[in-house]
Amino acid sequence: MVEQLAYALITPYSLYKSRTGGIIGRLLAHARLELVAVRMFVFSDAFLDAYKEILAPKDMDPTLREAWRQYVDLNLRQSNPMGYLPRCMFMLFRGPNAVRHLKDEVIGAFTEQPVGDTIRGTYGDFIRDEKGNIRYFEPAVLTCPDAAMNAEHLKLFAKYACTDGGVLEGRIAYKQPDVQTSLVMLKPDNFERRSRRPGNIIDAFSWTGLRIVGAKLFHMTVAMGEQFYGPLKDVFVRKLKGNVTQEVYQRLHDAFTFPFTMPDAEAVADRLAERNAVTEFNKIVEYMTGVNPDDIIDPTEKASASRTKCLALLYEGPNAIDKVRKVLGSTDPTKAEPGTVRSDFGLDLMRNGAHASDSPENAIRERKIVGLYETESEGCEFQELLS
Repeated sequence: MVEQLAYALITPYSLYKSRTGGIIGRLLAHARLELVAVRMFVFSDAFLDAYKEILAPKDMDPTLREAWRQYVDLNLRQSNPMGYLPRCMFMLFRGPNAVRHLKDEVIGAFTEQPVGDTIRGTYGDFIRDEKGNIRYFEPAVLTCPDAAMNAEHLKLFAKYACTDGGVLEGRIAYKQPDVQTSLVMLKPDNFERRSRRPGNIIDAFSWTGLRIVGAKLFHMTVAMGEQFYGPLKDVFVRKLKGNVTQEVYQRLHDAFTFPFTMPDAEAVADRLAERNAVTEFNKIVEYMTGVNPDDIIDPTEKASASRTKCLALLYEGPNAIDKVRKVLGSTDPTKAEPGTVRSDFGLDLMRNGAHASDSPENAIRERKIVGLYETESEGCEFQELLS
């Protein structure tokens, strides 16, 4: 069976109401497809004028087809009646019969019955009045309903990927001061198998009340991992030296006929502390990338060496750094407050669910490394996937 690309576009209202995590959880757990890209959009009138013409098949019921057109005009345009920035999250999937599977079995059709077996059944609304006229219409997720039209849809998204999509930072007005942008990164073990876990983690961050203004699925390479976690090397040398000293003393204190003292152990630890720190550092890089840096002979291969995927998200709003860190919880899941991300989803110090920036300065540094700082460069990568 030929593989296809298919997309799910989470609507502005779903994002505004923080239903994002629940929807993503359903998409990732129920779709028997590979997630290959995620990108934020605020669409231009030029895109929407073209999109609403191809969104609904021409053989669709005229009333419903007109409802789709009106929905685009009222909810996706920047001049919408709600007065908010109409952010959409675009998720691209790949797999056999992807278009039909995603639409029919995961996203679902509209129903007037109160059922929750699909995304639209749970998060969408479709209400008619007593005369059969559509009174309220919220699809929660948009997608292409027809495989024959899918290529046209994706071509349109690719055309406007750089101009209408990417980092939306600074485009939402806030009444409160101290607006910040925090980077959150969902770690590789969240994507090792089909699971609603990434969606559940995103749902937990909705407690912050912050807005998602950037999203990117990426493969962390060894080069990126070494740069991202580089500051930890010096920390490991200092903090782990005591452990090395204790280990040396326990192993050697009775190995000789002369007394082997703690100062002797400290002297040996001075020689081993850096090597130990590098080993521990490489364990983190290997976890994040799936590749042990020591296994790479040619240093130039570090720029492409990766066997994992991560999801980077930008959260914007007042005091974003502290709000995200509070919901994230302590680095050690056993010490994290109940109900935090790391308490609920963490296993150990490395596999603790997610990473979040600890300062505005580090947020900028980390965003540049993962490629979620400048819209133009990551837009080109996105267009290549759709081509």
